[in-house]
Amino acid sequence: MLIRLGYEIAFRLPQPTSMLVTLNIHDSRRTDIVIGQELRALPGVPMRQYHDSFGNTCTRLHAPAGLFTLYADAVVQDYGQPDPVAPDAREVPVDQLPDDTLLFLLGSRYCETDQLVSMAWDLFGATPPGWARVQAICDYVHNAIQFGYQHARATKGAVEALQEGRGVCRDFAHSAIALCRCMNIPARYCTGYLGDIGIPPVDAPMDFSAWFEAYLDGRWYTFDARHNTPRIGRVLIARGRDAADAAISNSFGFNTLEKFEVWTDETDDPTLSPRVPVPPMPLGYALT
Repeated sequence: MLIRLGYEIAFRLPQPTSMLVTLNIHDSRRTDIVIGQELRALPGVPMRQYHDSFGNTCTRLHAPAGLFTLYADAVVQDYGQPDPVAPDAREVPVDQLPDDTLLFLLGSRYCETDQLVSMAWDLFGATPPGWARVQAICDYVHNAIQFGYQHARATKGAVEALQEGRGVCRDFAHSAIALCRCMNIPARYCTGYLGDIGIPPVDAPMDFSAWFEAYLDGRWYTFDARHNTPRIGRVLIARGRDAADAAISNSFGFNTLEKFEVWTDETDDPTLSPRVPVPPMPLGYALT
């Protein structure tokens, strides 16, 4: 299966501004790129890439004052199957976890485990450990939070999302991650592309998506508390402890977001033929 994906994000900058962006497809999917170029800038500026401690491709640049646009357009190959489901996957005791998973047991900026641990054990302590427990957490979060772009807030963590019962995809992910960590299950945040593939079309602007991975039975499995069903066509951009580690852009100076458009569509065309425009994301809700 082929997926055409990309974005156009425009900023109005009152002065030259340094930026750090994480918008390239994750290295684990780079060999799936059929055609297209990743991060480009208009006007063009020097860019330098590096890999952060989570393996994400980050780009440093210094943008000029005025209108500054980041964009990409590509076609990628995908295996076209829903997220794997492994109902028999077992929890790994903490003393047997690999060293590099232990970080994902700890609280982080948006996943406040210290405030949720008692609730988590009350809710899920009697749930069979392993896959069933993670799925029970997803079920709980899915039902506890109402999705809506108008509920986005950059400072909102898992505690406030669960208290308010409203949020966007990252709030679902943060809440489920925090509850998994409370139950001693390593969980990490993911962001990337997820189009309306294999489901009825959704009448809403496209955005980047957020989900999470839980470590069970010696490997990482994908879970999605917002959609709460296996989905087709996820294309990873970045992972981390939470959204602070996987922010698609950080600007070190004042700016105004002027355009935010994302596309992720199944295609049978392996070329970058002219694309049918799609409605942009309402600017008040973008980059959340």
